Amino acid sequence: MKKIAIIAVAAFVACSCSKQQIENQTESWSIDRFADIEVLRYEVPGFENLSLKQKTLVYYLTEAALWGRDILWDQNCRYNLRIRQLCEMIFTNYSGSKSDSNWIAFEQYTKQIWFANGIHHHYSSAKFNPKFSKEWFAAQVKTQLGITLNANGELMRAIFDNTYLPIKVNQADGVDVIAQSAGNFYQNLTQTEVEQYYAAAKNSADPNPIMFGLNSQLVKTDTGIVENVWRVGGMYGETIERIVFWLEKASQVAENEQQKASIDKLISFYKSGNLTEFDEYSILWVKDLNSKVEFINGFIESYSDPLGMRGSWESIVNFKDSANTARTELISTNAQWFENNSPIDNRFRKTEVKGVTAKVITAAILAGDSYPSTPIGINLPNSNWIRAQHGSKSVSIDNITAAYDAASAGSGAGAEFMWSNQELNMADKYAHYVDNVHTDLHECLGHASGKLLPGVDPDALKAYGSTLEEARADIFALYYMADPKLVELGVMPNAEAYKAGYYQQMMNGLMTQLVRILPGDNIEEAHMRNRALIAYWTLERAQKDVAENGGLPAVEFARRDGKTFVKINNYDKLRSYFGELLGELQRIKSEGDYEAGRNLVETYGVKVDTALHNEVLKRYQSLNLAPYRGFVNPRYVAVRNDSGDIIDVKIVYGENYVNQMLRYSKNYSVMAQ
Repeated sequence: MKKIAIIAVAAFVACSCSKQQIENQTESWSIDRFADIEVLRYEVPGFENLSLKQKTLVYYLTEAALWGRDILWDQNCRYNLRIRQLCEMIFTNYSGSKSDSNWIAFEQYTKQIWFANGIHHHYSSAKFNPKFSKEWFAAQVKTQLGITLNANGELMRAIFDNTYLPIKVNQADGVDVIAQSAGNFYQNLTQTEVEQYYAAAKNSADPNPIMFGLNSQLVKTDTGIVENVWRVGGMYGETIERIVFWLEKASQVAENEQQKASIDKLISFYKSGNLTEFDEYSILWVKDLNSKVEFINGFIESYSDPLGMRGSWESIVNFKDSANTARTELISTNAQWFENNSPIDNRFRKTEVKGVTAKVITAAILAGDSYPSTPIGINLPNSNWIRAQHGSKSVSIDNITAAYDAASAGSGAGAEFMWSNQELNMADKYAHYVDNVHTDLHECLGHASGKLLPGVDPDALKAYGSTLEEARADIFALYYMADPKLVELGVMPNAEAYKAGYYQQMMNGLMTQLVRILPGDNIEEAHMRNRALIAYWTLERAQKDVAENGGLPAVEFARRDGKTFVKINNYDKLRSYFGELLGELQRIKSEGDYEAGRNLVETYGVKVDTALHNEVLKRYQSLNLAPYRGFVNPRYVAVRNDSGDIIDVKIVYGENYVNQMLRYSKNYSVMAQ
């Protein structure tokens, strides 16, 4: 259930794209900046080389993708759509002074909720704290809409009361993660009630279990607990009808029969809501290996559910980057070797790795939970038994990483936080390439590796499952980045390049990712917890080794000129520690050892050193960089003849952030009206 890639920051990578890539960019990579966000543009190289049929398929699939936006907004919080509608009306019709402090604060708030798909931060999950006044907001609503808002009503509390729905996903130890989370996946329920409901529904003897709860809202009523299924004729039905409309058009121009069967089964699932059909769709999707154009569309990743069950709606439309796929194919075709040589107990190894495929793709559109902030790689499907019996597909999104890296060139972050010129030079030579290899290993093999022991519930790790799964895939990638096999295969340029990735991982996990956290907060987001878990467990392991055997620690904090740095003294030993941690993380997953998983996350992945945090924030502030980045999409325009037939599809760049958000709300919304 946790296969989405680490979301790229790229702010600390001291590398750049090729000169040609930058010169070919139609406009500046960066198009907007507000709060802690920078909005970028990405290009879609190669679209013009697709056939008319492939371009038309992309066009239909992008329309299907854009229609799912409101579903995600409502999933994130039940007040989101109403708040967005009010904010957009004020934003569009405001006639007062643009220098007024209330307007300036309101403009930032509106841009923030657009980016986050709701009133909670897209990464930290904390609710935004508006700096405009309640009175100003209520007056604007009254003036423009003739509506009088109750100053103490739920809608106003949702915007202005920091104690009401304060966090979208609350996974703090010891709290009721269902009752204390603001997401709209559950109503009137406690964590215990949800766990008991699904414990009664599951059959531990079923070798092919459905992904319980993936496509429904669970609600307790006066008569009992019911599931509001997300399907045509059910919850979100009007919006899903629009998605199905465009998928049906896409089916008519599918590249081959396998792809058509996959699309048709997805349509059938959207109509029935039957999760067995979703499994059937996933199997057909995995077996579609010959299509150039591909997509994901639906209820997929479960990070926003505190119990890791319900899928947020998302879509990415893409096509294969044939020139850059050779690297991923080398890795995927050797999947069995990696499994056989993994430093895990034999009981947890797959005797036969099936259907692992990987490729590099060019994203054509980002939507739902993949927009505006997007992954840099994906591995699906998420069902453990489908992965074991039928395989999985992994992708690395090259044009997205290219945009991140181009925007990061010359940021100065590397010089500020890296220990010495040695690390800076390694990053300059290898960071971009090694980061892509890390993503390939994480997605293609890390998530696909290992197996559950018979009878182990896929949801046994509960609220810690997302973090532990990301940590397992990350540590798998880190362990194998340094393996001579990668040099032998030609995946790594030499035996030293991996060090750039090791340094980046330790520096980020121990220090630099702290720029994303407000002073006094703990780490909440699963990917950040994963990186901290790996880094701080490894740091403690190195200190223990020195206490027992003497010498220098493999990794340590070091001070210079009044600043803290990460210093790696022994990369080989660091790799051995990564192997130890991989073995333990795989054991925890394979055995469903909840207590051991909880202990790892709470000990190493949650708490923040206040003094170090304050230092990192101060140093980062001096660089004037945004901790988070995301994208606007290009626009696809169908060119038709007099008979209405599509004769070409044009890709158009240049739409700014505000106009795109307003257009999406106007053209792709039935729920907010």
